[in-house]
Amino acid sequence: MEADLFKQNPWWEKPFAPEGLSRDRYLDAIEKRLQQKEITFLLGMRRIGKTTILKQAIGRLLAKGVAPQDVFFVNLDSFSLMDFSIHDLVERYRQIHKKGARDFFYLFLDEVASRTDFEKELKSLYDDDNVKIICSSSLVTLMRDKKALLSGRTQTIEVQPLSFPEFLVFKNAILGKADRAKLESYFNDYLRLGGVPHYVLTEDKEYLNELVESILYKDVIAYHKITNEKAVKELFALLCRRIGKPTSYNKLARILGVSVDTVKRYVGYFEKAYLFHVVDRHAKSLNEKMTSPKKMYANDVGVKNLVSGDKDVGASFENLVFLKIKDERPEYYAENGVEIDFVTATRAIEAKYGQVLPDNQANALETLKKTKRTVVIANGVDFFMDS
Repeated sequence: MEADLFKQNPWWEKPFAPEGLSRDRYLDAIEKRLQQKEITFLLGMRRIGKTTILKQAIGRLLAKGVAPQDVFFVNLDSFSLMDFSIHDLVERYRQIHKKGARDFFYLFLDEVASRTDFEKELKSLYDDDNVKIICSSSLVTLMRDKKALLSGRTQTIEVQPLSFPEFLVFKNAILGKADRAKLESYFNDYLRLGGVPHYVLTEDKEYLNELVESILYKDVIAYHKITNEKAVKELFALLCRRIGKPTSYNKLARILGVSVDTVKRYVGYFEKAYLFHVVDRHAKSLNEKMTSPKKMYANDVGVKNLVSGDKDVGASFENLVFLKIKDERPEYYAENGVEIDFVTATRAIEAKYGQVLPDNQANALETLKKTKRTVVIANGVDFFMDS
């Protein structure tokens, strides 16, 4: 065990320079929480950059003078450490650095949800030890299903695919104020590639395909003990091809030859694994909202394009608009056969990339103007340039 811990914590023996391009909005968010007792959870899709962000946060701590032996990082998904509990690992760390029970340290736990009953161990450490805990996980399940035991003890930071400004940094794009055509060309690349960091850097479709297979198997099929793997993969492909289109669970169930409850359950698993987001119809009654068709959006358009192809640029653009505003809890508007892409508490948004707004949608937006600020997004560059 000791050799593995030293390998995962190279700063114990030599100067440490974290790899990768910095995503400062997440590093700043972690830094703000380091002086607070609550456990900080970094959540997001597999390979979206969470481990790199954790290592960069450690780099910042060391650069500010924190002693290397006061920082302990463990990848809990590591096969060689599977037989050891979190408490076992912490005790070995204390032995290595001769730390007493009340000596403070920073504990970084990568892929914490890979451990059964991790929440009991975190609660014990939080309640009994002088430690700041920062965790990552690829499953939002840990917050929804394990939340009760950790109630009042957690903070959450959600890591998203690269924003367009981050995409430009990863592509090493050098742009002047007059380089509008060049900027728009990069945006077309963004529509095609999405925001998985390594895929943006390499454009290696085999890598992205392996990532999708890994998420479907580890975070959906294996985690939830599903025997019908074929239905899971077919539903995933169907949803990728129906991005932004109102979709009923009944229709999906008929296509796949499974029950409606099975479709709902699988879609829920996709949500928890950060593959898709489900959007409700804007409706006056809860019953109408619950029974209306849903719209699905991929967590990353590169993943969506891997399955559906990148010809439907309008769907990819609408998907990116959703990801940009998803914290506003958008719903879609559909009345009298007219649909508006998104309605939030303060505005109505129609994504029309390279298309003209038809009269019926223009009239619907006029109606919505009585209560909301209306926005038609025809050009992606300006809307997406701010982080």
